[in-house]
Amino acid sequence: MSEGPDRKVYVDEGEDFSSLQAFGRRVVTPVRFSTDPRDIGWVKENVPCQAACPASTNIPAYIHMITEGRVGRSYELNRIANVLPGVLGRICSRPCEDACRHGWPGNGKPVAICHLKRVAADFKPLGHRISEDMFTPTSKRVAVVGAGPAGIAAAYDLTTLGHDVTIYEREEKAGGMLAYGIPAFRLPRDELDVELRNAVRLGVDLKTGVSVGNSEDEVKLGSLLESYDAVLLATGCMAASPLPLETASETTDPVMETPGAEYGLYFLMELHRGLPKTVGRRVAVVGAGFTALDCARVAKRLGAEEVTIHIRTTEEYIPVTKEEIFEAKREGIQILGLRTPVGLLTGPDGKLSGLRFVQNRLGGWRAGGRRQAIPIEHSEFEEPCDTLLLAIGQKTVNDYLDRPLDLDRWGNVRIGDDGMTSVMGLFAAGDYVSGPSTAIEAVGHGRRTALNMDTWLMGHARRKQVVKIEPVEEPLRERHFDFIERQEMPCEPVDKRVEKPGTEVETGLDMEHAREEAKRCYLCYLCYQIDVDRCIYCRACIEVAPRDCIKLVEGVAIKEDGSYGELMETREWDRVGAIWVDNNECIRCGACYKVCPTQCISITKKEMFHQDIGGGA
Repeated sequence: MSEGPDRKVYVDEGEDFSSLQAFGRRVVTPVRFSTDPRDIGWVKENVPCQAACPASTNIPAYIHMITEGRVGRSYELNRIANVLPGVLGRICSRPCEDACRHGWPGNGKPVAICHLKRVAADFKPLGHRISEDMFTPTSKRVAVVGAGPAGIAAAYDLTTLGHDVTIYEREEKAGGMLAYGIPAFRLPRDELDVELRNAVRLGVDLKTGVSVGNSEDEVKLGSLLESYDAVLLATGCMAASPLPLETASETTDPVMETPGAEYGLYFLMELHRGLPKTVGRRVAVVGAGFTALDCARVAKRLGAEEVTIHIRTTEEYIPVTKEEIFEAKREGIQILGLRTPVGLLTGPDGKLSGLRFVQNRLGGWRAGGRRQAIPIEHSEFEEPCDTLLLAIGQKTVNDYLDRPLDLDRWGNVRIGDDGMTSVMGLFAAGDYVSGPSTAIEAVGHGRRTALNMDTWLMGHARRKQVVKIEPVEEPLRERHFDFIERQEMPCEPVDKRVEKPGTEVETGLDMEHAREEAKRCYLCYLCYQIDVDRCIYCRACIEVAPRDCIKLVEGVAIKEDGSYGELMETREWDRVGAIWVDNNECIRCGACYKVCPTQCISITKKEMFHQDIGGGA
């Protein structure tokens, strides 16, 4: 960085500002914190990746840090929103990428947001120092039941808020389904263990191998409510959903009673507890989620010669990432659609010999963007198999509670807007509330619930959502970045995966390719604005714009919440009220900023995050 004269920045009296030390010179940057609904609405509308992330991760900021080589800072920006960046950088369901503006029609493929999250975790310096903002101790005691992603995230936040937190986990290790459901070839256990330790190292008392329930040797929920100021249930979905087969009844489950048939959830959990598991030569997996694909890929590594996944609709509607499907196919796994199992076939020895299916056709659309599967009359057929792994879903279990709770019709606990159940002081979060979801959804809900618990415990909110607005001196990306191809994730060869079943399949981007991928990000948190009082309407910005992103408008609609709505465009000069940057189309290339003769275009960075309020009641 070249040395130049120090630039004086005058800050208005009473205005917020941040100060940094840079290369021995003091740099003062004016910063404003806003709760104006127009600013909050702007971020939600114009940063679709962050809006789609259940944990509200500041995605453009951490990606831009990678382009600058500040990988440690990128990791910390991730960790502010989700406490397990290295884990979620591997197994996140990536709702952010579905919303990414780079993936909209005509813009190419979405930015590899998840892979870049992993880059931040993989390449942070060995001497990287994790930092947390801590409140002083409150003397409040909180018990968390369940050490899955929701429980861990909530416990971490509650600890930083000054509360004494104890986690009760029935398994011997923390992590929930991260440790007992997801195979090591997708999530290496050393990476998981490190991030779990970092999450609880601030003083969380983690009690593993301790079950909460009704048996004599279990801890009672009632005793926790008496001993702690608040209790959080984050036990997830601990039971597999049964399949309504022909011979099933309220007291009989053919899957549990037929040798060779097994529920995928229990199969994976026993495997990761260290129990020996075997499969036959021909394995059939029924289900269309991550658990089903994990079961199929594990079966291949256990020696199965033929593995098939059977789904009710078609591959297009499987709710997993395309990469997972592609890698499963590379490993020789077949996906067979438009079929629903209706019965099990057994041989003379009573062991599983096959499945009976009914053929389906696609019907209308279901909630969540998937299609209905409608069975076709008289279309039954049979498929042989030696092993069945059933993975059609999971459900919550409530029989371990010694206090009755209000439940919905699916058996999930009801909570209020504050996250509290029908029992005073008892909160719930994650899959235990929503039913089966994803790790990032569990983390996001766990953290929101932690804030609600803190508000209830302390009698007032101590963190609020704000938009940090900071001026930017020059454009941060260039036009030619738009033409960089997506950098695809390198993977281990198939033969090496089978040879060493625990080998991580995705090997990670190197820094060269990571920086190229990071450049693709539109940096949607940058707000380009035209000062109408200084604009001379020369149209230079419109002429140079590579897209239809700068428009003549006669007004801007205002929504009920106070945020900006649709632009009211016009082509008649006598009706023009302003030249306006359409941030929905803007690719932040800075061409307008560079060409403006009056320098009436400004760039600000708008970032949503939680600000600590502090202070006593």
